[in-house]
Amino acid sequence: MTSFLQAVLPEIYMGLSSLLVHKLRTMLTMLGMIFGVGAVVAMLAITAGVEKEMLSYIDLLGVNNIIIEAKEAVDRNELQQRRAVSPGMTFRDYRAIMENTQGLEKATPRKRFKPLKVLPKTAAEPPMLIGVEPDYRDIQSLKLVEGRFFNDDENATAAPVCVLGETTKVNLLGYEPAVGKYVKINDTWLQVVGVMASQSGGDTDVEGVEILSRNNLVVSPLRTVMFRFEDGNSYLKDEIDGIYLRVKPGTNSIETAAVINAILAAVHKDAGDYTVTVPAGLLEQKKRTSDIFKIVMICIAGISLLVGGIGIMNIMLATVLERTREIGIRRAIGARQSDIVRQFLTEAVMISIIGGFLGIVFGVTLAQIIAAAAGWSTVVTFTSIAVAFGVSVGIGLLFGIYPAVQAAKLDPIEAIRYE
Repeated sequence: MTSFLQAVLPEIYMGLSSLLVHKLRTMLTMLGMIFGVGAVVAMLAITAGVEKEMLSYIDLLGVNNIIIEAKEAVDRNELQQRRAVSPGMTFRDYRAIMENTQGLEKATPRKRFKPLKVLPKTAAEPPMLIGVEPDYRDIQSLKLVEGRFFNDDENATAAPVCVLGETTKVNLLGYEPAVGKYVKINDTWLQVVGVMASQSGGDTDVEGVEILSRNNLVVSPLRTVMFRFEDGNSYLKDEIDGIYLRVKPGTNSIETAAVINAILAAVHKDAGDYTVTVPAGLLEQKKRTSDIFKIVMICIAGISLLVGGIGIMNIMLATVLERTREIGIRRAIGARQSDIVRQFLTEAVMISIIGGFLGIVFGVTLAQIIAAAAGWSTVVTFTSIAVAFGVSVGIGLLFGIYPAVQAAKLDPIEAIRYE
């Protein structure tokens, strides 16, 4: 190890000295490496951030779930045209799915309302009221920070109970324990039996599926919502507006969704008033898209690195030409061809190493700027930095070998006489 350092350190010192003599030329040579490595780091940070964000949304939907949503009409005329063909989403759909689809583990219809008034009063946005069956907790993998979820008996009797989202609880009841207290939705008082854990992020939309933030929800038994909050002008509305399904472990959710879609298409006569979403399918699709995007970006970054490598080769060939006499003198006093190769190869690698470090700084900064300007999520990982830096060093070695070998092949006598 000591002998290796003794052999390498002089080359490193000589390489640094040579690079510092021509600072501007060295910096211009590094630009290709800086932009190439920076592009790789920023690209991987963006794709990792997008993938992480998408995975979090897919996780909210549930990878083993199937979600059926009633599609809202743009206006009343469109709604009347649909009703002339299809009755909309109903409990009949739910029963047909449960009776004719195998591999389902849990299921619940959903009915939601936007309350007109809420007590205690709040200046914040009113919460969304949804009615579901108790299986909703397991399907959505809900966690409670207070109390419990409502049970089958409370759903069967349309009990006036509810579970609050974290934001709803704070807006209506403050930071004190909420279980046992009451909130009034429209004209109905509901007793709070539980509070859901906070969910990161707000309402969003994934492939047409609206993901309601659990933070601003009031969740009640389905029968409670149907019997206590149904208005008299609902003949054109869907009887239910959503169905959540979870398939059993080992069941192909994509194939199951195809069966469900066929059942609904027959009942709704292809009215186009519903959507069937499979998070597992979305995940596969997003991964394919992400992989394609990553390949394209790597190719673009690779071109930048290739240009940087050509720049290194070009400058090293020019350096060999400039230092022909120096090479001849070194060979004359006993330097071997391997010493000359190592000397020039060290310089090429040093250019790529320094350029790689600067490129990493540039890439991380670029990723942060993109995240701040575009609102995208970016994740800079150790793997992305290691890959980018390793590629830059490899480029330096690859494109530095030819100039180093050319320098070592110079005839010492001719080199000394070179002017």
